[in-house]
Amino acid sequence: MKTLVLANQKGGVGKSAVAVQLAYFFNLVMKKRVLVIDLDHQRNTSKAIRTGAIAAISQLAASRLLSTRIDGGEVENAEFVLISADNAELLRMEKQADKHNSFATNLQSFLKTVDGQFDVCIIDTNPNPDIRQLAALVVSNYVLSPLQLNQEAIDGIGDLLNHDNIGIRKIQATLNPTLQLIGILPNLVEPTPFQRDNFRDLSTHFAKLLIPMATGFAAIKKSTAVPESQAVGLPIWKLGKTSGRDAWTQIRPVFEQIATTMGVI
Repeated sequence: MKTLVLANQKGGVGKSAVAVQLAYFFNLVMKKRVLVIDLDHQRNTSKAIRTGAIAAISQLAASRLLSTRIDGGEVENAEFVLISADNAELLRMEKQADKHNSFATNLQSFLKTVDGQFDVCIIDTNPNPDIRQLAALVVSNYVLSPLQLNQEAIDGIGDLLNHDNIGIRKIQATLNPTLQLIGILPNLVEPTPFQRDNFRDLSTHFAKLLIPMATGFAAIKKSTAVPESQAVGLPIWKLGKTSGRDAWTQIRPVFEQIATTMGVI
């Protein structure tokens, strides 16, 4: 099983939409067995997948994977399973920094027990750098970081890489040497001079952190089809609108490149 965590220090970048549509892609297009774990108390990933009724909804709550030693036998036997976020319990974990070792150990133990049950595990995390995000980064194989092309988000790349507690480079050096950054993924991209300039600057100064494509670097354009798909919980290509088909034509090669990097073929 390959485990991918979506992480960013900033909210509002469309991270949960990427997580949901990636899960649908791996399950419905790539025909892989997929487990989704939602550690974000905002529950956007959980809401969308629940609404779509495509995945089996586990009776387990996401917080228990951190707080308790859970055996994989408790997970529903299905090709596509969601372990939903539970708001109150996940929020309480934010201030339990002293438990980061036990949380990461419990989560890692759980993932090992479901290793043969799923091909891909996608973990969505909260945007603030706390113990939940740290635990997810410690146990994952890959990390993907969507961001918007505004100056605040670009300035935050330094924190993503070098944060004292959960910077990717520190985790790679001390806690999870196998963690691989798939890349920074510009999301909600608009054809404005401001965003074009920011994308050019990003490509110039952080080219090694972007996801290379056949031409240029991976990015996902802003489209009304994405929030519409999230609202009804559907894969974007099943939205039944021209906007959905157009958006999927642009998004699918990006997801295929991510799958290739992860070795999910």
